[in-house]
Amino acid sequence: MDTTLHLAAIAGEQDVFALRRVARTVSEIAGTDRQDQIRLATALSELGRDRLGSSGVTVRFALVARPSPALEVTIRWRDGAPPAAEALDSARRLVRDLSSEAAGRQGSIVLRQPVPLRADGFAEAVSRLSEALDEEQTTNREDDLRAQTKDLILALEHARVQSEELQLLNDELEQTNAGVLALYAEISSELEQTNIGVVALHAELEDKSRQLREASETKTRFWANVSHELRSPLNSVIGLSQLLADSTPEELGEQQRHQVGLIAASGETLRVLVDDLLDVAKAEAGQLIPQLAPVDLALLLAQIESVVQPSAPSPEVAVLFPDPAGLPTLVTDEMMLTRVLRNLISNSLKFTSSGHVRLSVRCLEEPPGTVEFTVEDTGIGIPPQEQTKVFEEFHQVRGAHQRGKAGTGLGLPYARSLVILLGGTISLASEVGHGTTVTVTLPGSPAQEPDEQARLPLIASADDDPAFAAVFRPVLEAVAERVVQVPGGVELLEFVMREKPAAIIMDLNMPDVDGYETIRRLADSEETAAVPVVVVTGYPLTHVDRARLGHARAVLNKDAVDAQELRRALGSRFEEGTA
Repeated sequence: MDTTLHLAAIAGEQDVFALRRVARTVSEIAGTDRQDQIRLATALSELGRDRLGSSGVTVRFALVARPSPALEVTIRWRDGAPPAAEALDSARRLVRDLSSEAAGRQGSIVLRQPVPLRADGFAEAVSRLSEALDEEQTTNREDDLRAQTKDLILALEHARVQSEELQLLNDELEQTNAGVLALYAEISSELEQTNIGVVALHAELEDKSRQLREASETKTRFWANVSHELRSPLNSVIGLSQLLADSTPEELGEQQRHQVGLIAASGETLRVLVDDLLDVAKAEAGQLIPQLAPVDLALLLAQIESVVQPSAPSPEVAVLFPDPAGLPTLVTDEMMLTRVLRNLISNSLKFTSSGHVRLSVRCLEEPPGTVEFTVEDTGIGIPPQEQTKVFEEFHQVRGAHQRGKAGTGLGLPYARSLVILLGGTISLASEVGHGTTVTVTLPGSPAQEPDEQARLPLIASADDDPAFAAVFRPVLEAVAERVVQVPGGVELLEFVMREKPAAIIMDLNMPDVDGYETIRRLADSEETAAVPVVVVTGYPLTHVDRARLGHARAVLNKDAVDAQELRRALGSRFEEGTA
């Protein structure tokens, strides 16, 4: 629906004033606010003056209902230049809905201004607008100028108010910006201070770590030196006691013979403690090297049984061993395994006054060939808060049960060190008053030196140097059917836990988690402790901290490693001096 309200021609300045007056009247009656009235009138005045140089200029006011009620003003001309860009830009700033078309010397401009009319009141609004325009009286130029001046004054006042509001907003923004800058400076200062503190703390931690390593090395050297120094006089005491005990009754009376026996027994006890101390020191220094060979478990357990049976505290404690028939074959270090089992059984007997101490052996399906040894007793048990500490050197569970029980607190830590050297794991479960169970798992056949043509199923390699990784890959492929290379320790740990490779080859200098920490985590996990690890590094081997690489089988130099050397490394345990 489109209803023409007014149609006029523009030929001179007076017509422009009339156009402005009609626009104000129509907008006002249509219900638009005063600002919209002034905007429409000013836009039409600007465009009307621009068209004064053209001929056949007409202006049509119409009220349209669709798509929404609006006042539509159309300016047409038959002959003239296109409207100036400045005039169109000024009009668009006042009335946003504006379109312009030009074809040769003729064209049109259409302005639309929304009006607040309801659809059911459209006809009534048209009638009122027509009557108002019919009653519109012609005014002179001075009246139009006054009206225009009044409109300009109102527009200037409106602009002044907006300018003041903008100034207030600008002041607020400047204050906010000043606050933000102050806060930024404060935060930057705090971050700088925090960073200085972090750097200082890191340096302090590095220094403390170095001191701890040095202290640990000093402690290990002290243990070894003291143990060696004690052995000579101790052997003399034991030897002389035996010579005295072999004297004739005429040379040595009964009471003296008894005293010599006490000296000899005490000397033997002391020698066992010194041997344990020395072995712990060797294990920590990486000087205990397993000698792998097939072990006759039936014979080994029979020998252990003959030694520990007499040490039962009373006839009320039964020492139970498994049936020798059907015991599995095991390739391990016989001496180390003997020490582990004797240590665990003796420890159980020490704190069991009635019931039994039982050793059992069984084969596990996963991993294939794994052998599990369990030492279970009905002794006093270990409190929960102490169970995580019993594998620490020199730690002894406090309590009245310790009275009269000789010991150094080295038994379980020593057993744990030997089990790790054998590629196995050890765990403990206990309940106060109901006894303790210690479980040791060992690989049935640790990796032997492979045949030159044999290849492992899967090797995982970690090195953050892509150039070396590319050069090293053919060496790895000569040793393994499948090779997976990763850039760092984090990726290596995730892959090993997920895929369980047959061997691990790794660098020491890696991002996120370095080689030392990666090896420690591999050794501490029951799932990965048995996987053989070989370190291949660019560091001079004299600069490698070997004490922290006790779980690795070998440390090789990047400049000299080849497939043959890698095969040998995978078939032997890490030892001091490995090239």
